[in-house]
Amino acid sequence: MTLRIVSFSLLALLASPAVAQPDGATIYADLCSSCHAETRLGGKGPALIPESLGRLKGEKLAAVIADGRPMTQMPAFKDTLKPEEIAAVAAFIQTPLDAPIWATAEIDGSQTMREDYAPATAPVFSSDPMNITLVVETGDSHISVLDGDTLDVLDRFETPFAVHGGPKFSSDGRYVFIMSRDGWVQKYDIWSLHEVGRVRAGLNSRNIAMSSDGKYLAVANYLPNTLTILNAADLSVARVFDVTGRKGDASRVSAVYQAPERGTFVLALKDVPEIWEVTFTEDDGPYSEGFVHSNENGMEEALGVQKGLFARRRIDVSAPLDDFFFSPDYRELIGANPEAETGVVVNLDVGREIASLPLPGMPHLGSGISWDRKGHRVVAIPHLNEGRISVIDMEDWSLVKTIETSGPGFFLRSHDGTPWLWADVFTGEQKGEMHIIDKETLEVAKVLTPEPGKTVAHTEFTRDGKHALVSIWEMDGAVIVYDARTLKEIRRLPMVGPSGKYNVWNKITVEDGTSH
Repeated sequence: MTLRIVSFSLLALLASPAVAQPDGATIYADLCSSCHAETRLGGKGPALIPESLGRLKGEKLAAVIADGRPMTQMPAFKDTLKPEEIAAVAAFIQTPLDAPIWATAEIDGSQTMREDYAPATAPVFSSDPMNITLVVETGDSHISVLDGDTLDVLDRFETPFAVHGGPKFSSDGRYVFIMSRDGWVQKYDIWSLHEVGRVRAGLNSRNIAMSSDGKYLAVANYLPNTLTILNAADLSVARVFDVTGRKGDASRVSAVYQAPERGTFVLALKDVPEIWEVTFTEDDGPYSEGFVHSNENGMEEALGVQKGLFARRRIDVSAPLDDFFFSPDYRELIGANPEAETGVVVNLDVGREIASLPLPGMPHLGSGISWDRKGHRVVAIPHLNEGRISVIDMEDWSLVKTIETSGPGFFLRSHDGTPWLWADVFTGEQKGEMHIIDKETLEVAKVLTPEPGKTVAHTEFTRDGKHALVSIWEMDGAVIVYDARTLKEIRRLPMVGPSGKYNVWNKITVEDGTSH
């Protein structure tokens, strides 16, 4: 009897229709493609391919699909999709694509210039155009333009999705260029309070740099492995570099900076142990690939091959360096290797490493700031994984002090007009604290907690240093305006997920206390 029942059950099971497995591609097309594009290369939302997801994979990726992503427009799908459907979508977007082509023709083809834009002959507002501050509102992809004198909002305009890397201003302060993670570059005229146009310079991008002569904009790309140089006037392509190391290995570009004293862009390469310099002038001077450097015998040796506009120079380093901080004259840079607990100092004149530094806890060199202290130039660097700030003497590269804070911080800011360094606590139990540190004694003078438990971060100063602006980095957030002398709060400006703030004067002059 038992055998007959088992046989009948087995036959019934074999006869029943198979349970259909969730189709990640179909779900993606239905729910995701409107933001991330059918190609998965990004639209309003970022590209969803392995190269852009990075470490976001497996259970972490499924959790983002289920719960959404804080401070972005990414919704939660846990009430829409079953766990197995979420897993199917996660698996689908982790599937590699054929290497996408995004070169000169594709970039120029994406360019759109605003037909309704008419440049003003003078600012359309009466306040100091050099004291304008831009506030990036990540919550709904907008930027607010603040009058630095009255701190009123002059304009609020839409940006590409997921602005990243900090806006860059033209040397006269009139234009600002904004980049998103999915490679869109937007040009905005501050005098006219109007967008000029935009172009997609890459598919997954890291940051931008403006040449000091205002002619060119360099875009560092993860995907494809390129450096795109745009003509700042009309956002057309001036040059696209395929980024490969000496041995032919392709590399992502972690960051690009301008070195105005050298007439070059300086690149951090993610995957090969090299630094690149690319000229943005036609001068046949020393800062081209024909740069003169000292060999092991101390003799100067000319390497010259290329010279002039967009000449490239390579500098070998001991390991790939993710991020840089520069000395004021741009002769030296500090680079961090994310796989080690050290930083290195590279002298760009001689083209080699000259010192190493103890920098544990993932230093955030892009937020480093420097100032003169007791006759020495020092640089302060926050650590993303530790509650500490390293202060380093830039003459002999010795560690002056490690300032202990209540948690890992992300941003540092100061100003020549204030005696204090402002350091946030971005994560951890004490998230939301702002440490006010004496720049002479290097002691914590005061801790501000304007909104306990909420992310309070990224300080910027008005041109004169009288006011400090701090973000409550939440969807229902605000920019808090402090009296920078008394540390008293004087005003709150409601904002939607405000993150970075950028004052025109401080950025174009690299005011003491402003990061590069």
